[in-house]
Amino acid sequence: MSDSRGLLGLYWLASLGLRPLAPLFLRRRIARGKEDPSRYREKLGEPGRERPLGSLVWLHGASVGEGLALLPLIEQLTGQGLKVLVTTGTLSSARILDSRLGPSAAHQFMPLDSPVYIDRFLDHWRPDLVLFAESELWPNIFERVARRRLPLVLVNARLSERSARRWMRVPRSIAAMLACVDLCIAQTDADAVRLSRLGAGQVRVAGNLKYDVPAPPVDNALLAELNVAIGARPVWLAASTHAGEEAQCASVHDALRETFPDILTLIAPRHAERGTAIGEALQQSGLNVQIRSRGETIEATTDIYLADTMGEMGLFYRVAPIVFVGKSLAAPVRGAPNEAAVMHRLGGQNPIEPAKLGSAILHGPHIGNFGEVYQALDEAGGAVPVADSAALTEVLTQIFKDAALMRQMARAAHRVVEEFSGATARTMQALEPYIEQIQARQP
Repeated sequence: MSDSRGLLGLYWLASLGLRPLAPLFLRRRIARGKEDPSRYREKLGEPGRERPLGSLVWLHGASVGEGLALLPLIEQLTGQGLKVLVTTGTLSSARILDSRLGPSAAHQFMPLDSPVYIDRFLDHWRPDLVLFAESELWPNIFERVARRRLPLVLVNARLSERSARRWMRVPRSIAAMLACVDLCIAQTDADAVRLSRLGAGQVRVAGNLKYDVPAPPVDNALLAELNVAIGARPVWLAASTHAGEEAQCASVHDALRETFPDILTLIAPRHAERGTAIGEALQQSGLNVQIRSRGETIEATTDIYLADTMGEMGLFYRVAPIVFVGKSLAAPVRGAPNEAAVMHRLGGQNPIEPAKLGSAILHGPHIGNFGEVYQALDEAGGAVPVADSAALTEVLTQIFKDAALMRQMARAAHRVVEEFSGATARTMQALEPYIEQIQARQP
């Protein structure tokens, strides 16, 4: 592929040319339940609320995980008297962040990457500092922010080896984008090296903010109610599952019943809107399934309880001593047309929350998105990798039979995530010069 600044110019022209189609695109997403009909115009740069008085820091994370990882940083920034605007792109992240942000922070949807929408957004919010999380690289947004001479910092920055190789095919384009960035605060030394090779100027390493995120909250009344419903039954949770994994978890449940007749399996799909379809499929296989989004509760005969609600993972992590973390085991049908696409989407989900809440962790072989933490958990004995559903059944059986092993794994997992904490303090130290400049300008 040829590379020049012209490539970014073509992107700029395409974003302008496609702009008239953006409202139609968003309305179609509304019809599919993927946008909030009362807030979709935020993605066109139109504000959903007034700008607060005082200095404002704009933080952006792509979705739920990235947004939640910013919470410790948001707490530190607001503690210094700064107002915070958080943007994400998904409906689920908006719902969760709206319930987790304090009075000095607000959520808006990220504007589409078109110059007109970005300028409209920046004209209203007038941020003093811009922080983008992880691997969010947007050509037009970066260019418009740089044009206004706003300091732009990448926080919790990460870049996989695969992504770096792809960017190296267009070295001038990625260098031009990174030239808009004042500082990259990377998660790991490897991330820092890759970002530097692609053209990032000032790069520092602070660790992963996700280790500092507080454990998800819980309604104690609901927790007590769920514990009563479960009683003394052995229970495990399959969390953040993706297509194909629910069926495998059902087969694991069937196998476990031979040894543990009263076994209870909790399944929390990564995308809650899939809950009804998953429940119907499992019921057709002969299992007794209760679906939480329908208001159904756990009964003595319940085989699988489908936790397809938003914002309740803190509840289910607390009742499950063993958690299998999904997006790590699913496998496409070999030779299927979408095989490559499915394999690309695999890569694991974040195990930090269940580890913080004292669960033993199990996971499949596809963990590339969180390789560092899984390696640490595996080496410390806090997690066990499983190759397939048969191996998952075997390991679950072993742990259920050995309560001491279960407690040992839970302690090891908790110890690992505690040892990896501290990224927030190091990030704030790197941001200190920018914050001092902002505060010096405040009346």
